[in-house]
This record gives sequence, C-alpha cells and structure tokens, in this order.
Amino acid sequence: MDRKLFDSELKVMAVLWREGDSTAKHISEVLKDEIGWNVNTTYTVIKKCIKKGAIARTEPNFMCHALISRAEVQASETDHLIERIYDGSAEMLFASLLSRKTLSKEQIDRLKEIVEKREEV
Repeated sequence: MDRKLFDSELKVMAVLWREGDSTAKHISEVLKDEIGWNVNTTYTVIKKCIKKGAIARTEPNFMCHALISRAEVQASETDHLIERIYDGSAEMLFASLLSRKTLSKEQIDRLKEIVEKREEV
C-alpha cells in the first residue's frame, strides 16, 4: 500500500474493518459515540479516504466499502516505522519492543513460535 492514512482516516477505516460495509451515516453515528465527532467531520474524512482509494462509495445511502485491509495498513505502517525510526532494521524494532514491556511466559512462547515459523520459510 502506497497511500498514507492519517489517524483520523484510520478511525473511519477501523469502523469498516470491525463492522464491514456501512453507510456513512452509520459510521458517523459510531464515531460520534466513540470519539465525539460531528457528522460533517466524519463525512469529510470519509471523502478523503475515497479520494485516496481506501474506501469505495456506492449508492443507495452512501454505502462505504473498505478497499484496503487492516493487514495491508499494518504492514505498510510497520515498514514505514522500521525505515524511519530504526534505519531499516527490524531487529532493532523487535529489541526495542521487547525491552519496553514486561511479557508473560505465554506471550514469550507465542513470539518464539512466530520466529520459528518464520525461520521455516
């Protein structure tokens, strides 16, 4: 994915990823309840997402459909973070994450499994 989504756009996308195709009205109601946005703010952000190719709009009822997945955005943002902050070193990112948070034995075991599966590829 080569389009950068801002935090406000990610909030709209999160509703679509969580709830599936939704009307703009429904998205605005959800975001009003969750973060206090008004209808105009939500519609403006939805239109920005449409312009970026992240959302498709269909009628009737201004139905919104996510054109990019959460996994695509996460991968793109992770790659960008690694390049920008860690000089392209995923190892440095991983070490930083591990040093900043106490992990349970179960979490450590899951991380080991992920690394082992990756080694098999």
